[in-house]
Order: sequence, then structure tokens, then C-alpha cells
Amino acid sequence: MKRTAYICDIASYLDQTITLQGWVSRRRDLGGLIFIDLRDRSGTVQVQIEPGSAAFAEADRMRSEYVAEFTGQLQQRPEGQRKEGLGQYELLATAARVLSAATTPPFELNKGSEVAEDIRLKYRYLDLRRPEMFEKLWLRSKVSAAMTAFLDAEGFVNVETPMLTRSTPEGARDFLVPSRLNPGEFYALPQSPQLFKQLLMIAGFDRYYQLARCFRDEDLRADRQPDFTQLDMEMSFVDQEDVLDLNERLMRHIFRTVLNVELPQPFSRLSYVEALDKYGSDKPDLRFESAFVEVSDLFAGGEFAAFSQAKTVKALAAGELTRKQIDELERVAKQNGAGGLAWLRREGEGFTGGISKFVGSVAAELIARTGVAEKGTLLFVAGEWKKSVTALGAVRLALRDLFDLTAGGPKFHISWVVDFPQLEYDEEQARWTYMHHPFTAPHPEDLALFGTERQGEIRAQAYDLVLNGFEVGGGSIRIHDADVQTKMFAALGFTEAEARAQFGFFLDALASGTPPHGGVAWGFDRLIMVMSGASSIREVIAFPKNNRGADLMAQAPAPVDAAQLAELGIQTLN
Repeated sequence: MKRTAYICDIASYLDQTITLQGWVSRRRDLGGLIFIDLRDRSGTVQVQIEPGSAAFAEADRMRSEYVAEFTGQLQQRPEGQRKEGLGQYELLATAARVLSAATTPPFELNKGSEVAEDIRLKYRYLDLRRPEMFEKLWLRSKVSAAMTAFLDAEGFVNVETPMLTRSTPEGARDFLVPSRLNPGEFYALPQSPQLFKQLLMIAGFDRYYQLARCFRDEDLRADRQPDFTQLDMEMSFVDQEDVLDLNERLMRHIFRTVLNVELPQPFSRLSYVEALDKYGSDKPDLRFESAFVEVSDLFAGGEFAAFSQAKTVKALAAGELTRKQIDELERVAKQNGAGGLAWLRREGEGFTGGISKFVGSVAAELIARTGVAEKGTLLFVAGEWKKSVTALGAVRLALRDLFDLTAGGPKFHISWVVDFPQLEYDEEQARWTYMHHPFTAPHPEDLALFGTERQGEIRAQAYDLVLNGFEVGGGSIRIHDADVQTKMFAALGFTEAEARAQFGFFLDALASGTPPHGGVAWGFDRLIMVMSGASSIREVIAFPKNNRGADLMAQAPAPVDAAQLAELGIQTLN
């Protein structure tokens, strides 16, 4: 017999005989009656089975997570027992059938949030039965559908790019795949479709997108997976404003369609330097303010050498803190590169504690600049600019979590961070490297700085999309002029031979008539994580790896037999 409807849709069948199918979520025996909570992906409803009915014997053998079918009359529960939604209905069963028995589950599904993550991942097929897990993946599906509808209407072409490609330097370690037909040679799984989407622009496709699978062999954290999904886009004959405008419209469409949330128009923007200088991060969480204040000038030439000789001194106003809390925040600052974390506590029009003996003459100006409240705390870092602001940025986020500083503010805050540096200096290798990738276009007015002592000042036409402190997207206008690409490779220390060895096919294509183009890639898993309120992207991926890169359910990675390795000409080290 076919089911009549999903459980969520039963209201229109009141007082009718229907058939429902699903899983036994809970069973109760009360005074000879059997009550079963029947669950499908859409909801749960109570089924009542009376003793002596034709359904009783079959229902009596049902246990948790059995797959079952019930036929009976849908009725409203007695008035005193009615709850909201589906809780106002029950099915009075006249027939029951076990469709599939189940072993005792290794954990109670209704207490899944209390179960160790490794257990949930090992039995992921059970974990996914939990309504809260289904809702996250349902949200993911709806976001994907909204993206596709919008981009299709904007004239984008959905094109798949190769999963087996050439290893190229793109910022992370590649996953390598040995070639049986070409012994000693390897494919790489793509870190992104970067070169291919640019080739599609050279090929004249004009507007491309795909939900692309990407692979990066890098250290894992809550918002990273070794294999992940990104929304990849590229557009021809555009400038930066065109790309940002389209992405804003797409993001507003998604939030409006899926969450019924209106995002601002336009999104706010910060430069890379401003974001670091004020918030200590190139992906600042702007659901709360807590900006840094520059106070170097107040300590210049003073007796506190740690401040008077520092390149920068930044202050951050916080609430009332205990010494234990200050010590923990200092640990965070040191862990992120600071030499220490100085502090003051405001008392009236002056300060006590910490470095208070050094600030008497500037106390009034410190209070005026920082706005620190009575009994509030000022926290300071001093030293080289980037290390100092980065460390204080980590302290800012620790304060956010300690005092729940986002409570009462907007649920979502989205912004662009723009004008990233084109190049950054790698101290270990004593050479310049790219901040994003070697195909990012510089600002035209900075071209003359290539090959000079000031090439570290070159600004890239690069942009990141930041949502609640997470980078959910990033991209750039690309280099379409072969001469500019040559300058970029030279700045990176590539000889012409090295550039051709790595990117010869792409350089040939670049010289074949390349339109101005640019694009972006969204971290799709990360976006869904933030939209759903999940604490990890593992919560919004159906079958993720754990924080050690292992699939505990499929038990991967795993050894392979000697015959497979021999075919590939590979020996393993014991």
C-alpha cells in the first residue's frame, strides 16, 4: 500500500482513513494501549493502537527505529492533550505492518546533540535521521536551487571542469592521484577550477558557474574539510563593481528566498588595511563594534619603553574583567603572536591596576578616545603593526564569546573586504609570493611598482565576502594582459622557463585573445553553516570527515592491497 502523504501534510485528511509510513521514533505502553510516535523526514505524529485491534499484534513487536506502516483514521487528539502543529493530531490505527526491523541503535537519536561527534560520524546514516540534521541539509538543497535559478536567469552557463588535472601551485598541498597508464606520473585533484574557468572566458562562454568539488590537503578546523563544495563563477567584460553587484544581488536573493531575511543594499565595504587596523582580521565579525583605537602618540617618548618604542600601540575597550579573565585573554594574545597584553581598569576619571603607573598624564585622553566605561577594562598590544592587530583581533573574538557580544545585534552581518595586497613577503623563503593566486589583477595605477622596492604596496583587484566573521566568498579581477602576467611571474621569482613549465598551456591560451574577466568562489559549505547556525561545516555535509580527515563510517583512508600498488608502481614505507 502506498503512503497517503508526508506526515507534515496530513492536516487536510482529518477524519479520513490514510496510510502513513516512517520510522518508530518512540513507543509507549499505557493501560493496554500502544502509542507510537511515527517519524518521516517532514515531521512526527502519534499513532494509537488499541488492544484487540487487527493492528495490535504487529505494533506490539515494533521497537525504536523499526520502519513501519500504519493505516487508520486521522483524528484530533482530545482537547486537553493537543499541542501545536502536528501535536494536535493522532492516527487511530486499524492496520499495522513492520516494513523493516532494526537493531538497537548505538545512541538515542533524540539525544544526538549530547553524543560524541565521532560516534555520530561513525553511524552517520542514523545521525542524519535526526530532524535537526535533515533541516540543515534541506536548507542546503534550497540554497542550491535558489542559486541555480538566479544564475540561470542572469545568463550563466553551468559547465563541469575536470576532477583529474595537473598539479599547480595554488596555496595548499594537492591530493595526488597516480596514473597507471603513465607510470611515475600523477594527476592532482583540483584545489579549485581557477585555470579552467579562466579558459572558459578565453573560449567565449562569457558567464560560467558550477557547484564545484574542490580538494585541499591542509590542516583541518571547524570550517574546513579536505573535500568541499564551492559555488564557482566567472564573468567576461566586467570590472570589479560588476562582479560585486551581481554577487550582492545573488546573496540577497538567497536570503530572501530561503530565510525570508532582507540583507542591506549595498553591502558595507572595508579595505584590507582598515579591516586589520580596526578589527585585527581580514574577515571581521561586524555584528558587534569593539573597534581598536590607535594610542601610539599618547605614549611616544614616555617612560614605558614597551609602548614608547613600539611601531603601534592599539587599545581595545572591554567590560569589567577579573584577573583570571585577563590572564586567559593574555594567553590568547601570546598564542597569536603578541609579546603580552597590557591592561588598565577605569576608576572614576583615572585608572588602576596593570600599567596604571604609566598613564596618569594621558588618562583623560585615553578615556575620551576609547570610551571605556566605569569599571571597564582597557586592553593593549604594542609592537609591529600586523602582529599586534592580529593578536588583538583574537582577543576581540575571545571577548565576543566570553560576553556574548553579538546578542541583541543583527543575526547576520555581511560586508566586502577589498584592496588586498597583490604580494606578500615570505620571510622563510626570502621571496615575494602571491596573497591570493598568481592570476589576480593589480590595480592599474599600481602597475609601475612591479620590480621596485615598493612592490609590496601594489593593491590587488581582489575582494572577500565576509558573513558573521567567516569568509564565505572570495575572488578577483583576473590578469588578461600577457605582459602583466609576465610582470607578476617575475615578481614571484619565476623564470620564463619555470613559468612555462608550470603554466605553459595557460600562457598559450592567454595569448590567444583574452577578454577582461573576473569572478568569485563562494565557500558553499561555510555559507550553509552560517545560515543554519551550525557550529561546524561537518554539520551541513551529509558524509563529512572528522577533524583528523578520516571518514569514520566508511573507514577511509585505508590501506590498499599489494596488487593495486604494484599496478601503479608504488611502494609504501613501513
